[in-house]
Amino acid sequence: MSVEVRPARVNTMAPEGKDHLLRVVRRERQAFYDLIDSTNDETWKTPTACTEWEIRDVVGHLVDVTEGYIERFTLARAKQPFPEALGLPGMAKLLDSGAKRFRSSSRTQLIGRLKESSDKLFEILDALSPDQYTTEMIPHVYMGPLPTMIYPAFQLIDYSVHTWDMRAGLGELKPLSEDAANTLIPYMFIVLQVTVDEEAAKGFDANWGVRISGDAGGTWKLALKDGKLTYEEGSIAGLPVVFNFDANDWVLTAYQRFSGGAVIGDRQLAYRIRWLFFRI
Repeated sequence: MSVEVRPARVNTMAPEGKDHLLRVVRRERQAFYDLIDSTNDETWKTPTACTEWEIRDVVGHLVDVTEGYIERFTLARAKQPFPEALGLPGMAKLLDSGAKRFRSSSRTQLIGRLKESSDKLFEILDALSPDQYTTEMIPHVYMGPLPTMIYPAFQLIDYSVHTWDMRAGLGELKPLSEDAANTLIPYMFIVLQVTVDEEAAKGFDANWGVRISGDAGGTWKLALKDGKLTYEEGSIAGLPVVFNFDANDWVLTAYQRFSGGAVIGDRQLAYRIRWLFFRI
C-alpha cells in the first residue's frame, strides 16, 4: 500500500509554489466546467448565492475577468500606458455590469468563449519564470500594479468560490475542496486588508485573533488602527476576541458568503468587527 504525503502548507506566493497553485486552479476550473456543461437553457438562468447573479452571469464574470487579465498582461509586456486603477469600493457594481453584458450570448457561445480565453491565460501563467512570478508587475483594473503570482490566486478564488455559489443556487451545498480552501487561507487576509470600510472603521481601533484548524491552519493576530488592518501569524493569547474557523468557513466568511467562525470572548466586539468590511 502506498501513502501520499502532502505538505501541510505550500507557499504559493513564492516561485516554488507556482506549480502547486496552478494544479489546484486547474482542478477547480474543471469542476466549474463540469457544472456549467451540465446545465441546460433552463438551469442556465438559475439564481446563485452570489447576489444578483444567475449561473450565466457567473460564467460571464469569468469571461470578463479572464479576458481582462490577458489584456493587462499584453499592455504591461508591450510597455503601453494603462488607465489609473479604479479602486475597490466601486468594484462590485462594475463587475456586475461586466458579467451581465454577456446575457445576449447563448449558453454554448459563452461557455466556449470562457474555455478559449482561459486556455490563452493559462499559456501565459504556465510560461512564467520564477523571476516573473514574483517580480513582474501587471496592472490590475481595480488595484493597480500587482505581481503576476496574484493572478492565478484570483483565478482560484473565482473558480472555487463561484462554483460554490452555483451549487448553492442549485441546492447542492458542498464545502470548497480541501486543496482550494487551504491554498486560499493566506490570500483571505489580503482580502480583508483591502476591503476595510472607511466609514465603519472611523475612530475604531481593535485587536483580535483568528484560529484556523487543519493541516494548513494556524493562529493569526489582527490589528485595526487608523483605518488600516495588519496581521501576523503568532500567539493569540490575551486578545479580547478570537474567531475559530476551518479553512472552508474562513474563505467563505472573508468573501462574505456567510458569517462563519465560532466566537470566543467579547461578542459585541466580534459583531462590530464583522461589519468592518465591504463586499467585493
